[in-house]
Amino acid sequence: MTESVNTVNLEGTTEQAHFGYRLDQVLADLFPEYSRSKLKSWIVDGNVRLNGEVVTAPRHKILGDEHVTVQAQMEVQITSQPQQIDLDIVYEDDDILIINKPANLVVHPGAGNKDGTVLNALLAHVPNIDTVPRAGIVHRLDKDTTGLMVVAKTVPAQTHLVDQLQRRVMSREYEALAIGTMVAGGVVEAPIGRHATKRTHMAVREFGKPAVTHYRVIEKFRAHTHLRLKLETGRTHQIRVHMAHIKHPLVGDPGYGGRARLPKGASPELVDHLRGFNRQALHAAQLSLNHPTTGEWMTWQAPLPEDMVALIDAVREDTLANPDAAL
Repeated sequence: MTESVNTVNLEGTTEQAHFGYRLDQVLADLFPEYSRSKLKSWIVDGNVRLNGEVVTAPRHKILGDEHVTVQAQMEVQITSQPQQIDLDIVYEDDDILIINKPANLVVHPGAGNKDGTVLNALLAHVPNIDTVPRAGIVHRLDKDTTGLMVVAKTVPAQTHLVDQLQRRVMSREYEALAIGTMVAGGVVEAPIGRHATKRTHMAVREFGKPAVTHYRVIEKFRAHTHLRLKLETGRTHQIRVHMAHIKHPLVGDPGYGGRARLPKGASPELVDHLRGFNRQALHAAQLSLNHPTTGEWMTWQAPLPEDMVALIDAVREDTLANPDAAL
């Protein structure tokens, strides 16, 4: 386990409008970059002073015009070890890190992947990120999904970014190659929950969590469709589950019905591409968010990886070689 600790020093003044409110409520108003549970724990641990006096009761009533100080330490949150793993860093400042994740790289350690993950790389790249929950990882990408991810380098940044996710402010757009020819774009609104029998899979379930995916057609081929998708929610495997639900699973995603389907008369080159594409054809192409410190709306883009470019080129050539096939 790493041993780093961050010291937190906060200072503020309660207002007359805070009169009668609980201390934990007022701290959440004064220091919104920290979670209420964290602020409450600091109160109980004796890390909060009002006019120089320690107050340990979260329900303590505020009078107004009181000087507030918080002096606490952010404990180490992560037990994984740092590892020198190259990251494709698209953007970095004191608060956030944007990376372009390659295929075959796991985000979090887990069964079968105890190290060699994005988290291990972050522990080596960013000092003290082990004091940020989940090493600052705000949202995940599946192991074989490529593209953009945002990482918070501080607790306040993470609090802001998680809030943006929950309020659906953060925008995430993907590109994918789906099986079958789709006529037009649309929206899939279907709740997602754990699969009834496959515990590592998700499925559309009546009592699952709400999930909404918007999609539009970029290019139609005779047996496939290149799509642009936008997440309104962020459920596990959401795009993969939703596309399978509308009978257009992603190429290379056998877990959700995307096994290779060869168009009639497919060339040997196309057969090789479809059979050799051993991951879901899904790429996080664009990420937009309000910067947690400046508030500036920022957008990053990542081009399609080479394997998806080659795959789409192959299905395009197949379509051009079969002009009489119905689209």
